[in-house]
Amino acid sequence: MSYLFPDGVLLIFCKAPVAGQVKTRLQPALTALQAVEAHIELTRFTLDRAFRQSLCDVRLYCAPGPEHEFFQRCAATYPVTLHEQEGAGLGERMQAAFAETLQAYRHAVLIGCDCPSLTVEDLREAFAALSDGADLVLGPAEDGGYVLIGMSQLQPWLFTNMPWGSNAVMAETRRRVTDTGLNMRQLARQWDVDTVADWRRFQDLYRA
Repeated sequence: MSYLFPDGVLLIFCKAPVAGQVKTRLQPALTALQAVEAHIELTRFTLDRAFRQSLCDVRLYCAPGPEHEFFQRCAATYPVTLHEQEGAGLGERMQAAFAETLQAYRHAVLIGCDCPSLTVEDLREAFAALSDGADLVLGPAEDGGYVLIGMSQLQPWLFTNMPWGSNAVMAETRRRVTDTGLNMRQLARQWDVDTVADWRRFQDLYRA
């Protein structure tokens, strides 16, 4: 297959759709089963976006591992390869994924599976920035975090002692980037689905 960025790879982090373990903040407005269905719908939406154009290879990083039948169905439906998220916490797992993929690719961009506002144009912009020499690409989120991070060389200090899950992640990341003098490209601000209001927003905007 011919890719626009043959030396790049998109990493998508995803949890297995297990009741009580995904989209728990949508409860009790949604039942645990409805939260699972929401998670599955958002994941498929993300994968559809990822393959809307032939950008690059795509790896689905699965938690706790790729054995779950949902991940197997994803691999049967989309041209993704399945990989296990390795590490104790989010930062450790992200760092491990970048460390692995940057041994085989020049550029890597990592996203989650719950940011429906992230378009294929945003992904293309991220890879283009890295190809043009940016050290780091970030897609800030409305809640103070980020929904996309891309790099061409591993930067471990971006993943250690970070206040994950708080509204200070993006600000702390910017501070560290400024201190080290990296050339950072920032994309347009996005929103992800964390709350019931976010889920309703997704339904209003993207459901026919």
